[in-house]
Amino acid sequence: MSEDVVKADPPEGRPVDAVTETGHGHRNLGIALALICMAQLMVVLDGTIVNIALPHIQNDLGFSNASLPWVVNAYALAFGGLLLLGGRIGDILGRRKVFIFGVVLFGVASFIGGIAQSESVLLASRILQGVAAAAASPNALALITTTFPAGKERNRAMGVYAAMSGAGAAVGLILGGALTEASWRWTFFINTPIGLIVAVLAFRFLGESARQTGKFDLPGAITGSVGLAGLVYGLNHAATNGWGDPVTLTFILGGLALIAAFLLIEARSRHALMPFRILANRTRGVSFFVMLVVGAAMFSMFYFLGIFVQNIMGYSALKTGFAFLPFSLGIVAAAQVASSLIARMDPRWIAGAGAVLVSGGMFGFSQLDVDSSYLVHLLPFILLLSFGMGLIFVPLTLTAVSGVANEDSGVGSAVLNTVQQIGGAVGLALLGTISTNAIKDKFTELAPGLQKAAESGQSPTQLKQLEGQFTAVATTHGFTRAFLWSTFLMLGAAVVTLVGLSIKHQDLANDNQNGPVHMG
Repeated sequence: MSEDVVKADPPEGRPVDAVTETGHGHRNLGIALALICMAQLMVVLDGTIVNIALPHIQNDLGFSNASLPWVVNAYALAFGGLLLLGGRIGDILGRRKVFIFGVVLFGVASFIGGIAQSESVLLASRILQGVAAAAASPNALALITTTFPAGKERNRAMGVYAAMSGAGAAVGLILGGALTEASWRWTFFINTPIGLIVAVLAFRFLGESARQTGKFDLPGAITGSVGLAGLVYGLNHAATNGWGDPVTLTFILGGLALIAAFLLIEARSRHALMPFRILANRTRGVSFFVMLVVGAAMFSMFYFLGIFVQNIMGYSALKTGFAFLPFSLGIVAAAQVASSLIARMDPRWIAGAGAVLVSGGMFGFSQLDVDSSYLVHLLPFILLLSFGMGLIFVPLTLTAVSGVANEDSGVGSAVLNTVQQIGGAVGLALLGTISTNAIKDKFTELAPGLQKAAESGQSPTQLKQLEGQFTAVATTHGFTRAFLWSTFLMLGAAVVTLVGLSIKHQDLANDNQNGPVHMG
C-alpha cells in the first residue's frame, strides 16, 4: 500500500509552536481553551456514559450477554487502535483540520447511535465514534501547544485540560444516569450539538498548526487495528461457541498473526506509529504492560458492576450513576497522595501498593451475591479499588515517558493511552467470555430445580418469578467469576510492577527536570 507524503511551510508570520491569534487578529485564548476542553470532555465521558445505559440498550435492541460487551469494545478498539495514527495525521495535515473532522464525525456517529434500531447499526456507530475520538483527542492536546504561548498561559491551559479529562469519568456517570432515565438514546444524542458547536467555533477561535513532513504508517495502522479486532472477536466468539470452535481459533490466531505483522512493520518502519525505541527500556515496558492490565480491570469493573447494580440490586440509572461517584472521588484523592509521595519514594512501591489495593477491591466484588447491599458489600471495595487506581496512574504516567527523547514525548504519552484502551477491550472480551460461560454452567446446574417446580404444578406467575431468581443467581455467579480472574490479573500486575519497575525516585525527579536519564 502506498504512503502519502505531505509537506508544507508554516504560515507566514506565525510561529510554529504558539499560534495565539484568530483570523481577526485578536487573542481569544479563553474561548479556545473552552472549545478544546469541551471536545476532550465529550470523548472522555463517552467511555463511562454508555456503561450506565447498557442494561437498557440490551433490553431494547436484543443484545445477548455475549454480544453486549461489543458496545464498549467497538469504541475502545477503534479509539485505541487508531489513536497513534490520528496524532500523526494531525501533525502532517494540520491539527485544527483533523480536530474539527474528529468532533464533527463524533457528533454524526453519536446521532446514528441514538436512532439505531438494531445491534449492527449501534455497533457501527460506536466504531465511528472511536475513529472520531482517535482524530479529535490527540489533536486536542496538541492544539494547546500551538494555541497557547509557552510559560504561564500554556501551563494553566494544561492544568484545565487535565482536570477536564479527570472529571470526564465522574460527569459521564452522573450524566449517563440522568439521561438514561429519559432514554438511553440521549446518552448518544447529547454529543451531536456539542460536536457541531465546537467544530463551527473552532474555525474562528483555533489557529492551525504548521504542517510537518512525514508519512502515514497505514500498513501499521491497518494490521494493528484489524489484528486487535480479530483477537477480541475470537475471544467473544468463544463465549457462545467454545474455545475449540474453528471460527474462534481462526479469529484468535489470525488476530495474533496480524499483531505480529504490526510489530514487524513497526520495527522496520522509519515512520512507525509506535517506534520500538519507545519500548526498548524495561521501565517503560513494565509501565505499558501494567497499564494494559489496569485498563482491563477498570473496563470490567464499570461493565459488570453497572449491570449488577441495576439488574440485580434494582437501582435506577440515575441512582447507579451516583453509586459510582465515590470511584472518581477516590481516584482524585489517591492521585494527590501519590503526587506527594513520588518525590521521596520509588515509583514501584507506590504503583505496586496500588495494584495490590485494586486486586483487593476486585476480590471483594468476587464475593457478591444476590442479597448484597451497597453500603456493606460494594462501597468499601469501590473506594479500595479507586484508591489503588489513583496510586497507579500517577507514577506509571511519569515512568511511561521517563527517559524518552523530547521528539518522542508525545508518542510516549499516546502509547500509554493506547495500551489502556486496548487492554480494556481485550480484557473485557476475555472476562466477558469467562462470565458468559460461568452463567451458562450455573443455569445448567439450576435447570432441574425449575423443571421440578413446573412438574409440581406451580402457576406460570410462580414459575416466572423462580426463573427470575435463577437468572439473578446465575448472572451474579458469572460476574463474580470474572472479578476473581481480575483479582489474579491485578496480583500479577503487582508482582511485575514490584520486580520490573526499576527506576529510583531520584532519577525520575532528575529526568523531569533535566531531560532523559539512562534506566536499566
